[in-house]
Amino acid sequence: MPIQIEPLWWITAVEAPVVAALFWMIHGLRKEIAARIERGDQRDSDALTRTREDLAQFKLEVARTYVPLSLIRDLDRRISDHLVRIEAKLGEVSRAGIAVAQAARRMEERE
Repeated sequence: MPIQIEPLWWITAVEAPVVAALFWMIHGLRKEIAARIERGDQRDSDALTRTREDLAQFKLEVARTYVPLSLIRDLDRRISDHLVRIEAKLGEVSRAGIAVAQAARRMEERE
């Protein structure tokens, strides 16, 4: 007489542990992927920081070697002269405004 094995027994004995093992593997894979992404973000951040520092050093080197000092001095002189002219114009406008205000006060006092 052959032994009859019920389908419910197969589900309990074989499929349940297999499904549990699959879930455990998926959980492990998710943790591993999350850890790899985190490490990748950190590497990208470090690389970006290094690139920015290298770019800043390159800009400084360009400023030191490719722009003649005489050009920088000339530009500084031109900017200073222009700022002095702006200051003089602002002084004139301020004096004119004060004069107008004083004249208006005198007119009010006469009335």
